[in-house]
Amino acid sequence: MPLATGAGEDSTRAMRAVVQRVRRARVTVEGRTLGQIERGLLVLLGVATQDAEPDAEYLAQKIAGLRIFDDPEGKMNLAVADAGGSVLAVSQFTLYGDVRRGKRPSFDAAARPETARTLYEHFVEAIRAQGLRCETGQFQAEMQVELVNDGPVTILLDSQKLF
Repeated sequence: MPLATGAGEDSTRAMRAVVQRVRRARVTVEGRTLGQIERGLLVLLGVATQDAEPDAEYLAQKIAGLRIFDDPEGKMNLAVADAGGSVLAVSQFTLYGDVRRGKRPSFDAAARPETARTLYEHFVEAIRAQGLRCETGQFQAEMQVELVNDGPVTILLDSQKLF
């Protein structure tokens, strides 16, 4: 199944990720810490209605390879593994909140929970398959996410490749 879409095709096919380089991050539910990392990447992941496993695999590979950590010369040249970091992946359907027609977001483009859970878990496994430690939140839970953004460095990614 191709990941690429061109102009005029279904724009609800593009898994989204907000990637933040962090000094530390953690996610809690009801005061209990579920996932916690020191240096690494916090990934907020949104799954769209038409997303499939190749989208999750593409983003995992892209995120694992992002060269956004400083090398000894202070240049952004290292991937998270090279920097000795890990990943905290948090599912976030609100990345598909559409407010173009008012002030209350519509989440019609977000995948149904059963589909989103499967693809979120596939993404986490794909990150781990890259040799990275990956902590998680709790799918469909009311979570609190704390982080110290390093830089700050924040990258927006999606699984849609444009030609």
